[in-house]
Amino acid sequence: MKTVFYIILNIKTVDGFERYGQFFIGNDEDFAYALFKKLQGIEDPDEHCALHLDFMETRHGLPLNLKVIGCTLQQLAENCKIITKETFRLLNLEDM
Repeated sequence: MKTVFYIILNIKTVDGFERYGQFFIGNDEDFAYALFKKLQGIEDPDEHCALHLDFMETRHGLPLNLKVIGCTLQQLAENCKIITKETFRLLNLEDM
């Protein structure tokens, strides 16, 4: 099985954090780490942060949470733009 990377979007609810979205960002480790490093937010967010982005890796079928950042709604919007733009760039350059 190959390694894949993805970013999970979580929102805080009265029952805890709930996953509401996911970006698949491929199997290129260098690209995945570089992309997550570009995202806005704070590392190791506290309990008051309602929006989390979890940087995940699945290796041999087992998920591993690599990093977590907390962000505001405005930062989340910018992060979605960054993820989409960089993934688009990777996929289009890959075909060249």
